[in-house]
Amino acid sequence: MEYRRLGRAGVKVSTISLGSWLTYSKSIEDQTAIQCIHRAYELGINFFDTANVYNLGEAEKVVGRALQAFPRESYVLASKVFHPMGDGPNDRGLSRKHIMEQCHASLKRLGTDYIDLYQCHRYDPETPLDEVLRALDDLITQGKVLYVGVSEWTATQIADAVYTSRALNLDQIVSNQPMYNMLSRFIEHDVIPLCEREGIGQVVFSPLAQGVLTGKYRPGEQPPVGSRAADSEINYFIKQLFMQDRTLSAIQHLQALAAEGGYTLAQLALAWTLSQKNVSSAIIGASRPEQIEENVKASTIKLSAEVLQRIDSVLEGLVSYEKPNF
Repeated sequence: MEYRRLGRAGVKVSTISLGSWLTYSKSIEDQTAIQCIHRAYELGINFFDTANVYNLGEAEKVVGRALQAFPRESYVLASKVFHPMGDGPNDRGLSRKHIMEQCHASLKRLGTDYIDLYQCHRYDPETPLDEVLRALDDLITQGKVLYVGVSEWTATQIADAVYTSRALNLDQIVSNQPMYNMLSRFIEHDVIPLCEREGIGQVVFSPLAQGVLTGKYRPGEQPPVGSRAADSEINYFIKQLFMQDRTLSAIQHLQALAAEGGYTLAQLALAWTLSQKNVSSAIIGASRPEQIEENVKASTIKLSAEVLQRIDSVLEGLVSYEKPNF
């Protein structure tokens, strides 16, 4: 396993990290989730990502129980705040009230005294930015949070946070968590250049494009039963972004390219992501330990300039540089 610094911070995270969105305490049994987390740890993954909103706190509970088996200092634990956790007017957003209350609730669910990386899950236009940043800084001062980051913020929003924190002498954000993969590259235009300059690392989610970059979906065929694309509750996101026949046909060519190198398409997709500028870690999801075993191998794959060029040629005209609305 390779480890990289999280942006400018001194802490090092595994280049492959394990997330819990759409899986833990929802689509798979808790015991299987715990087995996945334990196997990930055994394989060198030290970075585990969750959020309060994932199944309204239940995912945090599973992650927390699983990680109790290991020394607290041996892993980096990330969670998030923003999305609604109740029906009240203050049960959402990034107000000081919501941030503080949800951090305390996450700590209790995770069964820990501190969260290594606490992230603003989205930008909140209804709360003054200085209020958000002061609340996060206070959590750091209190020792409840070690580092702070954001997720899916625009370059302008990240820049505002950087300059406001600097002006107020507050701890600055060290990470951004955007969607990023071979097919969706919207952060390349302005987010990555800004973050490189300011020492903010990318912790990217959906590096396999919700499973599309594993090759399991084929043009003209119905999605396999039990897959995310076959689940009517969550497939809107996948279908809108990645499930066009032209894209699925191109992915079959990528699968052949991966086979030439002696690895799977998923490994190729992860290795591509880790080869890009400013990426600290790529978050994978897993419903079986075997998936983690396959994916962690991508940490050691180094793609040549020729292979990277061939990937771009295969995907020419199919890559999106527009930020999706979700």
